Amino acid sequence: MRLANRGMQVADENKPGSGLTPATWPRRLTCSPETDSLPKNLLVVRFRGCPALVYCRLPSVRTFSAVIVALFLAAPGHAQKAVSFPTSDGGIVSADSYGAGERGVVLAHGGRFNKGSWEKQAQALAAAGFRVLAIDFRGYGQSRGPGDSDPMSAPLHFDVLAAVRYLRKTGAKTVSVVGGSMGGGAAGDASIQSEPGEIDLLVFLGAAPNGPAEKLKAASLFLVARDDASADGPRLPRIRAQYEKAPEPKELIILEGSAHAQFLFKTDQGERVMREILRFLSGKSSAPASAGAK
Repeated sequence: MRLANRGMQVADENKPGSGLTPATWPRRLTCSPETDSLPKNLLVVRFRGCPALVYCRLPSVRTFSAVIVALFLAAPGHAQKAVSFPTSDGGIVSADSYGAGERGVVLAHGGRFNKGSWEKQAQALAAAGFRVLAIDFRGYGQSRGPGDSDPMSAPLHFDVLAAVRYLRKTGAKTVSVVGGSMGGGAAGDASIQSEPGEIDLLVFLGAAPNGPAEKLKAASLFLVARDDASADGPRLPRIRAQYEKAPEPKELIILEGSAHAQFLFKTDQGERVMREILRFLSGKSSAPASAGAK
């Protein structure tokens, strides 16, 4: 992408030597004085892979800034990278890595999903400054390990712990885990089995730990739809019971509707769910009206 305005030139990523690559775009920009060859307040935009230039005449510097922000939001997302790492019980976890930084987040999918199902949420987290690892549990994709023929009864907490430790070993200073349904249970069990301080925050989407919630070693946010139900009945009573046993600090947010876990992102509640996750992972407390056992 190339942005230019009278008095400013931003390096063209398609130009050799500009220093922009798919891995650094759009985070790296360079500016230098421009000549008067462009009309005043003319914005010139070139997107990667598109030979055409887009011209916009801007009435003010404030408008110019607003357009720049909008263009960045519409620009290609953070590139993902495929990685893999071993588990302590002899398995291998395949994952997609997004973003960079010292704040790590593991995304643990539900039984009907896989690592790719988190792409939109992973991009949002990466844009907020998190380094994200979306994993495939054993029995999904290229991941394997004991019990992978029946993932629902497999020791999936080993996969979560492997992801947490991979992030720690590669530079993360804090690591949180977001788990949906099956992945939420695995995230909770990983916290119970973890060393103190390994997992900093937990987000449960339509889920709760399979093990005793009072043994969780991390602050937790529980998000569940009021009418979420399985063949065994409503999920809220069990989730609420586990929430009540969980140590402080903790939050329970009950949303309207019946969508389960990651399916919440496909509803009109999806944006709120993502906001709540970002807020919690950023260390901000919830307003009284949106939290608690409602």
